[in-house]
Amino acid sequence: MSAHSSTRPRLLGRATVNAVVALCVLYTLLPVLWLVLAATKTRDALFSSSLLSFGDFSLVQNVKDVFAMDGGLYGRWYGNSLLYAVLGAALGALISVACGYAFDKYRFRHKEKLFGLVLAAVMVPQTVLALPLYLLASETGLVNTFWSVFIPVLFNPFGVYLGRVFSQGYVPDEVLEAARVDGAGELTTYVRVCLRMLGPGLVTVFLFQLTAIWNNFFLPMVMLSDQDLYPVSLGLYQWNSQATVSPEYYPVVITGSLLAVVPLILAFALLQRFWRSGLTAGAVK
Repeated sequence: MSAHSSTRPRLLGRATVNAVVALCVLYTLLPVLWLVLAATKTRDALFSSSLLSFGDFSLVQNVKDVFAMDGGLYGRWYGNSLLYAVLGAALGALISVACGYAFDKYRFRHKEKLFGLVLAAVMVPQTVLALPLYLLASETGLVNTFWSVFIPVLFNPFGVYLGRVFSQGYVPDEVLEAARVDGAGELTTYVRVCLRMLGPGLVTVFLFQLTAIWNNFFLPMVMLSDQDLYPVSLGLYQWNSQATVSPEYYPVVITGSLLAVVPLILAFALLQRFWRSGLTAGAVK
């Protein structure tokens, strides 16, 4: 068999893989491209121009209209989402990594069975939990409050699983033994030694939590009726519902959707170095 005939299947396979990747990238980027272009158009140009064409560049005016619509509700929603997502992701990451560290480094009764329950909870859809959470919040008087949305997002089974993986990959048992020999307590060892070593893991869990909370929709829809407490996702849904009757809402919904993507892009761009290293935790010994 000639060298030319042996390299042909390899080149064909590489071309197939590249074509599939190109299609996936195109499928992912086309909606984003449409969103960027649509956010630069006026209401009339939005319906009269072609799908992926430039109209009169009115992005600045559209942004002003977004923050002026309904007495500036969008700014309130944006602030709520930042509070829910950033604070919730930070506290949730600390809780998840601490739990994962405990599952990894400590021995206690039924540890693996409890961790099995954590893994089982990962497979439970969040929409299934919305009604039980609403009933619990109703019993405690938390419905239609900040806490009804904030407290449930602090506990993430998948984050606990990742926390254990990061602890296994980043914190050697020898470090704990050395700290204990030096007389450090368990809490001191965790805060001053282990937490620094778990930095990439914290950032990775934080990013996953941030994305999940920022895109959270069903739980706020069940829990909240006060518009001043809405996150961006629920607020834009309400505006989109009103757009069928009042078309002036269409440009602000599109521009608001574009602005809603910005924090996630910034978070991944600024923290991607830690995120990439975190994803490889435990992969190489």
